[in-house]
Amino acid sequence: MRILFLGPPGAGKGTQCKNLSEKLKVPHLSSGDLLRDAVKNGTEVGRLAKSYMDKGELVPDPVLIDMFRERLNSKECANGFILDGFPRNLAQAQALDKMLEEIKQPLIVVLNLQVPDHLLMARITGRRTCPDKQCNAVYHINFKPSPDGKNCECGAELVQRSDDKEELVKERLRIYNEQTAPLIDYYDKKLLLRTIDGDGEEQAIFADILHTLTPPAVPDSV
Repeated sequence: MRILFLGPPGAGKGTQCKNLSEKLKVPHLSSGDLLRDAVKNGTEVGRLAKSYMDKGELVPDPVLIDMFRERLNSKECANGFILDGFPRNLAQAQALDKMLEEIKQPLIVVLNLQVPDHLLMARITGRRTCPDKQCNAVYHINFKPSPDGKNCECGAELVQRSDDKEELVKERLRIYNEQTAPLIDYYDKKLLLRTIDGDGEEQAIFADILHTLTPPAVPDSV
């Protein structure tokens, strides 16, 4: 099964990708994780990516595509993969399509987690994280509060990440709606898109994803 996840910040893509990766026994490939792994392993693509990251610049699309090609051609992805966080815009989607065609691994389905903006805002701005890097626990002031509402179970005082504050969340959602949301129509026209209601309990959403992936909803993977 070769799957791409779409969805705005706070939609729960990371959680559902992890659940699906474990269920299907295929790797979950996020652009952030791939960049960190490539840099850590010192691959040719990793060294090139690092040269941009060290200067505080965005990694160019061709470098990202080469990074995905490197991983998707590995034995790890022989039975499928789950893409998360890439592509982020139409140009990247077109480049990804071309690369997947070259390696004969076209997408089977694109899952779009749909959540209203006001719920996304509540989810993200309510997150609180543990600053202890050994712990790194995540709570939510409404949905998953810490035992005392202020401190992590490890004892550290919880903090709100700077990019979880309201003004930055609004900007992240604006960028998503402007740059990434058009991919919904792009993949819909390719008859690959399946929309999932991302407002609900994690396990109920996961069950909906599994139901969506069962034939005849999508063709058998190659």
